[in-house]
Amino acid sequence: MLGRRGFLGLAASLAVVPFALSGCVDQHPSKREGTAESIVATSPAVVDICYRLDLDLAGVPKTSQVMPDRYADAQVVGPPMSPDIEILSLMRPDYVISPLTLAEDLRPKYAAAGLPSIFLDLKSVGGMYASMSYLAEKFSRQSEYEQLEAAWRYYMQSFSQSIEGAPAPSVLLLMGVPGSYLVATENSYVGSLVADAGGRNVYEGTGEEFVNANTEDMLSRDPDVILRTAHALPDQIREMFAEEFSTNDIWKHFRAVQEGRVHDLTYEWFGMSATFEYPKAFEELRRVLYGASVA
Repeated sequence: MLGRRGFLGLAASLAVVPFALSGCVDQHPSKREGTAESIVATSPAVVDICYRLDLDLAGVPKTSQVMPDRYADAQVVGPPMSPDIEILSLMRPDYVISPLTLAEDLRPKYAAAGLPSIFLDLKSVGGMYASMSYLAEKFSRQSEYEQLEAAWRYYMQSFSQSIEGAPAPSVLLLMGVPGSYLVATENSYVGSLVADAGGRNVYEGTGEEFVNANTEDMLSRDPDVILRTAHALPDQIREMFAEEFSTNDIWKHFRAVQEGRVHDLTYEWFGMSATFEYPKAFEELRRVLYGASVA
């Protein structure tokens, strides 16, 4: 019982910037054939993918997250949203790998600097694995990928069996940003998790990741469950939602509020990009979407 974006039928999109290589000579015979001489990952999620595929990295992002010891000597290339093009230009990596969600902004910058780039679809777990499959084939890491994919499929099959027969709940998913919030659709990462967990997003079908909607329209859609999460600053966003729901009288008319089916999702599992923490996200969704109705 997976949503229409469930793991067996989910099609991921990959965007690879064209590049040309000529006259290449392997200067690193100790590396496996097909491994690029120099790879830069510009986000923590991409670093984790490369780590699990046993890829060396010449550059990593500036982040508060702890990087694997393997990359302790890698060049820091700036924050994920805005890698330092000057540093990258000096490094001249064979590939710069970034999230697809940033492609519109980063693609022209990489192209102008003559940097070959690969963009990974991290808007869903299925997209993440499709992207990994591409990298595994490109850099001769098929065996590493096959083990990871097998674990993913085994977990999702077990999850699907655990909710089999349970009614699919309708879900209003709110993404908090400082001072406001948006509705997250099934096209966002958090929305894809809800869809893969069998939930029906009451704003599905818009083609957008996030939409603005007024509370009257939300009320008319009568969600079974309201889920709240944060783009950043989770403590601040949690307080904002608590104040909004306690002071704005319209919320008391929502059936989900009346039945106590409003939940704040754990920030670490429900971010903006797919990660390998997805089992924790699915376990939380099983509890808040189905409760005692599933084993």
